[in-house]
Amino acid sequence: MPLNLTPNIADADGFYDELLAAHQDLTKDDSDAFNARLILTLANHIGDREILRAAINAAK
Repeated sequence: MPLNLTPNIADADGFYDELLAAHQDLTKDDSDAFNARLILTLANHIGDREILRAAINAAK
């Protein structure tokens, strides 16, 4: 299964608002730690190393 790079989030604006709200009142260090936990949680959910590798390369 190839990495899906087309928009695929229902209510993307609502998701973005939730993501910003999750960072509200966090210090830079806490925000960075939150991002790391979120990335690892989503990577675990995906689980496919080829997809994860493709996502890392796409993010570069």
